[in-house]
Amino acid sequence: MTLFDLTGRVAIVTGGNGGIGLGIAQGLVECGATVVVSGRDAAKSAAAVGELNAIRDGSAIAIECDVTDSVQVQRLVDQTVDRLGGLNIMINNAGIGIRKRPEEYTLDEYQQVMTTNMTAVFLCCQAGYHPMKAGGGGKIVNIGSMASIFGHPYGPIYAASKGGVVQFSRSLAVAWAEDNIQVNSILPGWIETNLTQGARQYFPDLEQRVLRRTPAARWGKPYDLAGTACFLVSSASDFVTGTAIPVDGGYSIQMP
Repeated sequence: MTLFDLTGRVAIVTGGNGGIGLGIAQGLVECGATVVVSGRDAAKSAAAVGELNAIRDGSAIAIECDVTDSVQVQRLVDQTVDRLGGLNIMINNAGIGIRKRPEEYTLDEYQQVMTTNMTAVFLCCQAGYHPMKAGGGGKIVNIGSMASIFGHPYGPIYAASKGGVVQFSRSLAVAWAEDNIQVNSILPGWIETNLTQGARQYFPDLEQRVLRRTPAARWGKPYDLAGTACFLVSSASDFVTGTAIPVDGGYSIQMP
């Protein structure tokens, strides 16, 4: 459908070389977008670009970037505009987590999580704003987490950073509405990624606990995020901004 057609649109996906980022990138390519895969691991990004170009030849390139570095973030945006002619879509997906109780964190660990999960989103959104405005508008999707809704005893800094992402997204939605830039968040539930694989090893009963509480009775796949992301970056969502959409198989709506 024309509403969901992304032909001619250029998207940056941070952390797009694996997990949720790659799942979203696959959906964007299928809808016609050209995708810049941004990550720190050049070999992993090259492999992801190969997967995306297998869907549609010439649909993806990789630009190496540490999103916690403002100079590299600006270079990422500048190179995207120079090589592909503009920037219409930004998916801020890169993130980390450190599993500890709150009293066990060091200041350095706190800063690592907040810088990667929250500060980097600020840097990417700010850098992307000017080319989007110059192009007549744009779409930003920031990847939050269900941890922004629930308390997380072994991930309090992760939860705080993702809560910050959601509120920051709402503020950007208000600030940049006049520039025709819509800003929304996606809140993934329990998705099968390297990050959650580590959680399952850390908590042996997590697998069954998630299955019991999730009405869909399964863990999500990275590609399960693609449809919501494509909706939020397409013309179909031009009057949708400042929202946070759970993609969790119903986990957040069912009583324990």
